Amino acid sequence: MVSLLARLPSRGADGGDGGPAIPRVWLALAAAVAVTAAGLAGLSLAVGVVSTLDPTGGLALGGSVTLAGRLWVLAQGADITVSSGPIALAPLLLTLGIAWGLSRAGRAVAGADGLGTAEALRLAGAVAGVHVALTAVTSLAVDGPGAEVGLLRAVGGAALLAVVSAGWGVGRESGVLDAVLDRLPGPTRPLLSGVLAGVLAALALCLAVVAIALAADAGGYAAVSGQLGGAGAGALGLLLLGVLLLPNAAAAVLGLAAGPGFTVGSGTLISVHGVTLGPVPALPLLAALPDTQAVPLLAFASQAVPALAGLVAGFTVARRFSARDGGSVVAGLTGVLAGVLVGVVCGVVVWAAGGSLGDGALADVGAPPIATGLAIAAQAGIAAALAAAVTRWRNPG
Repeated sequence: MVSLLARLPSRGADGGDGGPAIPRVWLALAAAVAVTAAGLAGLSLAVGVVSTLDPTGGLALGGSVTLAGRLWVLAQGADITVSSGPIALAPLLLTLGIAWGLSRAGRAVAGADGLGTAEALRLAGAVAGVHVALTAVTSLAVDGPGAEVGLLRAVGGAALLAVVSAGWGVGRESGVLDAVLDRLPGPTRPLLSGVLAGVLAALALCLAVVAIALAADAGGYAAVSGQLGGAGAGALGLLLLGVLLLPNAAAAVLGLAAGPGFTVGSGTLISVHGVTLGPVPALPLLAALPDTQAVPLLAFASQAVPALAGLVAGFTVARRFSARDGGSVVAGLTGVLAGVLVGVVCGVVVWAAGGSLGDGALADVGAPPIATGLAIAAQAGIAAALAAAVTRWRNPG
């Protein structure tokens, strides 16, 4: 839908076919509306399909739409207060989907013919402003006595997500982002490429850890899934919820790999220094947790993740270096900075992935972001420096 809007004429006083052109800002507004409309429609359809499989009847159409709206605002940082306390845990896969949609909206309305910085900022602001307004309307619409939505957090989270995503899309497509990077001193592009590669490598390795842990206890996953929803609706709904929370699980493993570990409430702590097991939510994805107090071998193996992410970051930095960027010493120093920034970004990811699932025992879920970020920055920085220096020394061209 966004791509279709982008094909409409958008500049000049005359569209060239006898009709007036559509200003870009109106296309930006329409694209932002399309992102929210398509996202809520897709979520409502998914919830509705699951409900139809429920032999007891499931949710009505209004209930499906309301649940989809609550998931939508929850993914953008909102907190929803229910009888058991505040729920403030964003399903990060849905968050990434919203960010992708906003980025595509920004790229579609910017076009490929280049924009000035002021025009690019205006378009990105239009997309972000409409998205924030629609999120506020959605929050008010799904708010109710049994599930009160925190409007301030919903608006703030939507604003941050929309500004970053739409700004990235507009800036990249219009060429403004490239112009800004060209003005920055030093090997900025190799540095940013290394940070991105290192973070993606860390998250991919953590997802592999989650997959191995789930495969090792497939019986536990099946047992929990069967107890909660033996019918097709329950099993499918739990599967979809687990998929939405996979990035959150990967972020928790980042805490485990860095050393501090992660918690699932006050009674459950998983780290290489020890395992404490307490009551946890009946979610099949949590079958990946250890079954005993012994630290599993997989937890020790995950300790290699920060160093491996640093190696990937350093290798990427060196491979992106050109003759004017410098030699092996400069590459090594750039690798140190890349590794430190990998830790910073991982800390932000851990912060975004954590939250609460109510009051009391489940008020704190996730890994500590500051401790995790610092530990990864130290380990990845050393590994990235070595990888960048050696790779650049071996390939000086």
